[in-house]
Amino acid sequence: EKADAKHFTTVAAFTPSGSHIITGTTKGWLNVISTATCETIYSTRLCAKPILLIRLSQSGRDLLVNASDTIIRTLRIPPNLASLPPDEIRLDVEHKFQDVVNRLSWNHVAFSGNNAEYVTASTLMNHDIYIWERTHGSLVKILEGPREELGAVEWHPTRPVVAATGVESGRIYFWGVQAPQRWSALAPDFAEVEENVEYVEREDEFDIHPEEEVRKRQLENEDEEVDVLTVDDEQLQREGAVPKSKVFTEGDGANEAIARKETGVFRMPVLLDMGESDSEDEMIAIGTGQFRRKSTANDDAELWDEDGETDGGAEVNGNGSNKRR
Repeated sequence: EKADAKHFTTVAAFTPSGSHIITGTTKGWLNVISTATCETIYSTRLCAKPILLIRLSQSGRDLLVNASDTIIRTLRIPPNLASLPPDEIRLDVEHKFQDVVNRLSWNHVAFSGNNAEYVTASTLMNHDIYIWERTHGSLVKILEGPREELGAVEWHPTRPVVAATGVESGRIYFWGVQAPQRWSALAPDFAEVEENVEYVEREDEFDIHPEEEVRKRQLENEDEEVDVLTVDDEQLQREGAVPKSKVFTEGDGANEAIARKETGVFRMPVLLDMGESDSEDEMIAIGTGQFRRKSTANDDAELWDEDGETDGGAEVNGNGSNKRR
């Protein structure tokens, strides 16, 4: 009779390796069946009531059992279960979780994530979710849900998020952890305080200055004379615009202009020998920012007479071109 009751299976689950099947019966027996021989190689009785649900952790080393006696049990599975002889297999209860005061029954149970550090369970005829930690076996949190009873409950594989289904409406409810707001990420000098702190301001921090006084200060700053004509040769040398060997004096004259042109010093554009009647078409550029009038035939002849040199026997014809003698 005991053998028949022991094999009246209500729930079953494969081990991660697939070498064994763990089953629960109506009489509270937990069986380990070999898939190779289809024989029960280990049996232990956890309670006298039916086993309702069996859950394995992601690593396959932890077993979670929910029975009708309102007690949730966790057991450790040997890591080398596939290679152990049947007489050396042991499944011992690690923790027992229950509500001693209200004697609540549990609809569904689940491990947390990939480390199985927590156990969560939904309650029968209730809307709360209980969470226990396995290190000390103590209750750490009760999640208050909607007004309807909750059925299946699952934990996110990697994040602290719990999902549960409503028995009456079929809705899925989520619980998560709210990340604290860190304002220091926006302002490095921002200091977070646990409670209200009285701020002591400076004497003139929040003073309101009259507009006339502010405008007067602005006008005083605008009245300062700005020298835009004086060239500081030392500053030009520091900036690399003028070589240190090029130090200009007031008597340098044209040499200073040529040297500044070679070094790239900025000068205002100057029109040389330009009358009021001269147009832009009559001007040609002779340098950076410097222009002069285009020369005509008469101007070239006068320039030739003043020079007094023939440059190897060249002469100027009537149209202003040079001709060899």
